[in-house]
Amino acid sequence: MNITKIALFAAISCCSVSAMAQWQWIDGQGRKVFSDRAPPAEIPAKNVLRSPGGASLSKATVAAPEAAPAPAVLAKPVADKGIDKGLEEQKRKQEEQEAAKTQAEKVKKEKARFENCNRAKQAKATLTSGRMLSNVNANGERGFMDEASRETEVKRADSVIASECGPAPEGDQ
Repeated sequence: MNITKIALFAAISCCSVSAMAQWQWIDGQGRKVFSDRAPPAEIPAKNVLRSPGGASLSKATVAAPEAAPAPAVLAKPVADKGIDKGLEEQKRKQEEQEAAKTQAEKVKKEKARFENCNRAKQAKATLTSGRMLSNVNANGERGFMDEASRETEVKRADSVIASECGPAPEGDQ
């Protein structure tokens, strides 16, 4: 039983050693970056805080004067300075999704305005048709609409037509 515990502890300890292979550095914007890959070539040695194995860089390494960049650094394109292409792609996709969502909301609002406009026009046509119209009062009793209530409903329909059938308000465009 004791040997099993020791073997299990040893196996777990070996697994955690691979997690120690981490780099830590300060990027161009002053943020700490943690990665399992070495920092880009344009990061100066003084900004590298930790190399794999958990050991911090020695003061001699950090304090070493920076010589001219290696030829590989000079050959590197300028446009690749610290830009993570995966993050840029993710940001672009998120912006596209937000634009699509905004467009869908705009279409939904326009559809609702169109439906409200049509309902208001139909209600006005019914109210001005001259037919006897019935309604239900607060007590649930059915009665006929008098001229005053008919005029009130026509005015309400006109206001809905004015607001929903005209051009879209400034904020919805």
